Amino acid sequence: MFAIVRTGGKQYRVAAGDKIAVEKLAGEAGETITLGDILLAGKDGELADPAGVTVSAEIIAQAKSEKVVVFKKRRRHNYRRKNGHRQQMTLLRILSVA
Repeated sequence: MFAIVRTGGKQYRVAAGDKIAVEKLAGEAGETITLGDILLAGKDGELADPAGVTVSAEIIAQAKSEKVVVFKKRRRHNYRRKNGHRQQMTLLRILSVA
């Protein structure tokens, strides 16, 4: 069985045993959480009612994503600014879609 869940402004297709990286969620490594916003559910090509579906996941780790370099430049004005950003994320292992 699979489900489409929305968390952190993004949508993910998940099934039992999948590992995904999402925007930071509250919790420590090893805790079990329930993803609440289920948009769609299905099994073997058939769509099911998402109202009765629950998705539970285990937090693997709290981590940071790859560094994004922000570089601003205005030519002929001796203006250069270099910044970096690492978004915080949570690594999840989907335990069950039921």
